[in-house]
Amino acid sequence: MTSFVEEPAPVESIPEGYLRGFYRRGRDWLPALAVLVLGLVAWQEGIRVFHIQRFLLPKPTAIAHTLFAEWGQLWSSGWYTFQEALGGFVIGSSLAILLSFVVARFKVLGEASMPYAIAANAIPIIAFAPILNAWFGIGQESKMAVAAILCFFPVLINMVRGLTSVPPASIELMRSYAASELTIFRRVRLPNSLPYLFSALKVASVLAMIGAIVGEYFGGSQQQLGIIIKNSASLFMFETAWAAIVVACLLGIGFYLAVSLAEHVFMSWHPSSRRAAG
Repeated sequence: MTSFVEEPAPVESIPEGYLRGFYRRGRDWLPALAVLVLGLVAWQEGIRVFHIQRFLLPKPTAIAHTLFAEWGQLWSSGWYTFQEALGGFVIGSSLAILLSFVVARFKVLGEASMPYAIAANAIPIIAFAPILNAWFGIGQESKMAVAAILCFFPVLINMVRGLTSVPPASIELMRSYAASELTIFRRVRLPNSLPYLFSALKVASVLAMIGAIVGEYFGGSQQQLGIIIKNSASLFMFETAWAAIVVACLLGIGFYLAVSLAEHVFMSWHPSSRRAAG
């Protein structure tokens, strides 16, 4: 006799693909962690053996002690600087993406403007910082402007390349179905540009922190991370300067990982992401 009582559904386990991807990513990080540990040990022992002066290179243990002792102030200053970097990242990347749509749509405009964009990107950012301080003042706005300039050009160049490097066969197929230019852009060009975009955004996330700190060297609030590095080095407080650099590195790495996580979320449909997970 057939029973009409439903059996409870079995509890689904974690897919093996995700577990394999997790373990593989862990293995990928092991060489980097080993190099970090060996580098710190060599740094510590090299200072002891070769009697390197602290103004040249403090001991990692001294830097770590200062980092924990002054963590509250350093983190507050780092967060202030990170806000500048984040603002510049958003402004520069957004403007670059909007301009890339125009440049990719009008080929003549792109051919005329891209050489100037590349030439402007070759100008050292340290040359812009004093000028931007004069334009926007020594507050957060000028530091955001420096970070935005650094983020703008990599995102623009990569985004234009992604929008224009679509296989001709894909364009011809869409036109054979009488697709409009807007549909081709939405269905073909924009999805094709996303890997290029996220590669540029990961680079820009690091450049944004560099731009914010460089801009702070030319004046600003005393709670900025760049000011702490500059003042500590001038007052021979080298451990504090290096501890501030460590905080900047941690924030930059965290920013990079956040963009990588966003890439994983929004690019899960892409074949390259499926191959990486497999």
